[in-house]
Amino acid sequence: MSDGKHDDSGRNLPIAFFLNLAFVVIEAVGGLWTNSIAIVSDALHDLGDCITLGAAWYFERLSRRRADVTFTYGYRRFSVLGALLTGSVLLVGLLFVVWKAVARLWNPEPVYAPGMIGIAVVGIVFNGAAVLRVRRGRSQSMNETAISWHLLEDVLGCVAMLIWDLPIIDPLLSIGVSLFVLWNVIKNLRKVAMVFLQTAPKSFDRAQFSTALGAVEKVLSSHHTHTWSIDGSQHVLSTHLVMAADASRDEVVAVKRRINDILRDHRFEHITIDVELEGEDCAATHRPPLGGGAAARGTGWQGIP
Repeated sequence: MSDGKHDDSGRNLPIAFFLNLAFVVIEAVGGLWTNSIAIVSDALHDLGDCITLGAAWYFERLSRRRADVTFTYGYRRFSVLGALLTGSVLLVGLLFVVWKAVARLWNPEPVYAPGMIGIAVVGIVFNGAAVLRVRRGRSQSMNETAISWHLLEDVLGCVAMLIWDLPIIDPLLSIGVSLFVLWNVIKNLRKVAMVFLQTAPKSFDRAQFSTALGAVEKVLSSHHTHTWSIDGSQHVLSTHLVMAADASRDEVVAVKRRINDILRDHRFEHITIDVELEGEDCAATHRPPLGGGAAARGTGWQGIP
């Protein structure tokens, strides 16, 4: 099912992609013309942004597919895969830029300042337009957050080129911008890795959730509470409840509704609640783990067993 968020991304990403691609060509040619390692390195950085934009555009289209027998949660996690691939490419590219810039520090070469200024002005126009297009969308995916950040940094880099025209400043500027972006790329890759490793969303407090469950009538305890994220913005939760043995069907339904109300503000797209009556064995607790050995039995109020 398509919504406004997907429609915005579908219109904005291709426009931003072609704007950025056009500027990459202009910047690469201009960097060779002006003999500026800063401009050449920024062209490489912008090429990484193009890859990001292209991947985001492709994965955004792919993410519209409905769930099927292969991808039962849908295709949205492909956007996280795109963020991982793009971050890896940027990481390698930025390290290469820093290496080349450090070498230029020992042997600074003159640059053609008027040409740099012209390229900087063109960059502000192209990248500024791309930033405005991407930020129009309401998507909060990791891919689009990274795209918006990188494009904005491109604009700032172009503004900086308007200020400096000394040969030694060219590699220094390149190193400074590259290290700044590198730090943010590493932070973004860490977030992506946390999604792939199925860590619990930071916005979800398991202890607070357990306390809220304890206040629900007929609920005696909970165990096997698991939560993870599909794409960094939409999350999944499953839990086992132990209810009083005399709980009726209507009371069980009421408890499920109450839990959904508790989780309403936590952006859980899929919520699974397994209800066990007091004295009933938990199938998950008694199921042997895949690696062999005894399964740990969860008791009382707890999160992941």
